[in-house]
Amino acid sequence: MAGRYTDSGGQFLALPWRGISAATSMRHRDAVCGNLWCSESRPAHDCRLMTASRSPLAGAILFIAVCGHASSLRAQGIEITPFGGYRFGGDFFELVTGQPVDADGAPAVGAIVDIPLGNGLQVEALFTHQNAHVTVPAGPLLPPIRASVSVDHWQGGGLQEYADGRVRPYATGMLGLTRYAGEGDSEMRFTVAGGGGVKVFPASKVGVRLNGQLSATFVYADARVTGCSPGICFFNFTADIVWQLEFSAGLILKVH
Repeated sequence: MAGRYTDSGGQFLALPWRGISAATSMRHRDAVCGNLWCSESRPAHDCRLMTASRSPLAGAILFIAVCGHASSLRAQGIEITPFGGYRFGGDFFELVTGQPVDADGAPAVGAIVDIPLGNGLQVEALFTHQNAHVTVPAGPLLPPIRASVSVDHWQGGGLQEYADGRVRPYATGMLGLTRYAGEGDSEMRFTVAGGGGVKVFPASKVGVRLNGQLSATFVYADARVTGCSPGICFFNFTADIVWQLEFSAGLILKVH
């Protein structure tokens, strides 16, 4: 048994249907009509009409869904937050100068960018800069020396808000790099951080962010195998970690 189908140019094509019942053949012809071919029992212009009528509807649904999601993200807005605060932890000052210093912290400034993903989840990028002037002993008979030390964090991660009103508590988790530098020398190390705080929005596009963050920078890390026995090995892991705690306040500006 053979069936005839029309191509896009209206020409009839003969296709063999061996071993297929008539009922199955009819269902097959009805199924493919409006997608790739048109059967003899359903003219080509009917199939083109059905395809044309379905395509705008599917396109309209897709357009509404995509634009609706984009409008939702625009309504939330990208948040840009310049901030200032104070960062505790003076171990970096001693690492840079090579001397014990009497400084437990210094002011810090920076900026945060948050991009909304939905349901209170945001992608966050953070930069914070700390600069300190510390006094370093020069020797028994020499006056102390004033040294400048800077510590920068470049971090990226996520932020989760736990409310959707004017007051929004949140928590953060970050990964990144820490750069600490003195005069003529600098180092880069891996860092992890976590924190939280609250956002307050007195207006729809302007808010205040109160933030606290604890950062751990891995200045030195070493792992060695100390011994093995059948089925088990023992490792020795050593790490020098510098901890810093930062409190800050910033002005949130929402942009679309």
